[in-house]
Amino acid sequence: MPVSEIAVWSAMLGGLLTLSAVALGDALASRSVGSVRNLLFVLIAGASCVVITGLPEVFFPDLPARLMIVLKASLGPLAGAMALYFLGNWLGGVREDVLVHNLTALGGTAILLVALALAAVSSQVDPLDFHALLALAATANLVPVVLGMIAVVRAAKLGDPLARWMGLGMVCLAAATVGLYAKGLGLPGLGLGVWLATAVLTLAYFLIASVLGLVRNRYNRRLARLSRLEAGAEPATGLPTGGTLLAEVEHVFWRTARRGGVCTVVCLHVSNLYELADAPGQGAEHQILTTLAARVRRAAGFRCVVGLYHPRCFVVVLAADQLNQATLEALTRLRSTVAMPMSVMDVRQTFQPFTPELGMGVITLDPEGATPMDVINQAERRALAEVGEASDSRPLSQHDIDTAPGELMSSPPPGINRKSS
Repeated sequence: MPVSEIAVWSAMLGGLLTLSAVALGDALASRSVGSVRNLLFVLIAGASCVVITGLPEVFFPDLPARLMIVLKASLGPLAGAMALYFLGNWLGGVREDVLVHNLTALGGTAILLVALALAAVSSQVDPLDFHALLALAATANLVPVVLGMIAVVRAAKLGDPLARWMGLGMVCLAAATVGLYAKGLGLPGLGLGVWLATAVLTLAYFLIASVLGLVRNRYNRRLARLSRLEAGAEPATGLPTGGTLLAEVEHVFWRTARRGGVCTVVCLHVSNLYELADAPGQGAEHQILTTLAARVRRAAGFRCVVGLYHPRCFVVVLAADQLNQATLEALTRLRSTVAMPMSVMDVRQTFQPFTPELGMGVITLDPEGATPMDVINQAERRALAEVGEASDSRPLSQHDIDTAPGELMSSPPPGINRKSS
């Protein structure tokens, strides 16, 4: 084999090893069935591509000739059967479309039987007759490519948003399969340019398939995580809500009262949460809630309770031995950072500007004997009363908040209970 060809196939091998390392990292990180399938696909299908080029014999000339004959005859159809089966799972299996399932599952089973038959025959065939057997293996290996293309086209027509990209991958696979078996069969008239194009198309297919596999696996893991969400957690943000939130607030009140401290309850009311409800696309409020939840948590810190009283109202409970500058700074951060403008993506993958309009109600109290729902309701009323007023952006000071042991604040602190936009 010329040095130039060795360089081309070695570069292809390097790309496949890189994709295998990425797939291995994803499998170790997620430990999911989908990620393991993706790793097996890259390893076995990639090995079949490398074996058919003849590169292993160049690097290891002492490899048993019979072993290489068996691998070249059977590994390609075996990888095709596995890829077809995995493609069916990636497209949703029988729950999405029976025809696609039959094409992939039954077709993969048939190709698997052919691969086993080719392995049995190649273990006994005369090396002089191997060329004809390899041509048969090439024909068998094109069958899963055709079946996979039909399944992907049908899935795209049925509305699978990723199927059209997998269709591009199948086109690359078809061209790469033809090129690789042309190399294995030693067809005349083909030069370095054809091998370079074959290597590029092979890597393109594996890259497309691996990326699409990772995207769908992560989406499925996210759905699984949301489906296992504990009762009392809001799906978009994962924050406690309802009775779970009230229980956490009550626990903070009890713990703080035992050490003689004070609690500051903050309600952030998003008055324009559904402003983009009429914009193209669904679920804009989920994007807004997720972003605002992250901002609230970063501004308030991780040593306090953060929850969602209802979709428009975030609740933050800060506990301290006494009202101090750290609490005032946390309130200032909440007021200034949560209301920063953001962009929301619609169904056309374009960004819509959105600026939260917040009312902020703050109550500082001695938590001894306090009822969480009453305190939160009062803080929310103060937030609602300030919606629509201009924001006072001056920093908070100790004089802005008065505390009275055993009772709620008698007046809202200046600069807190005002809309930020």
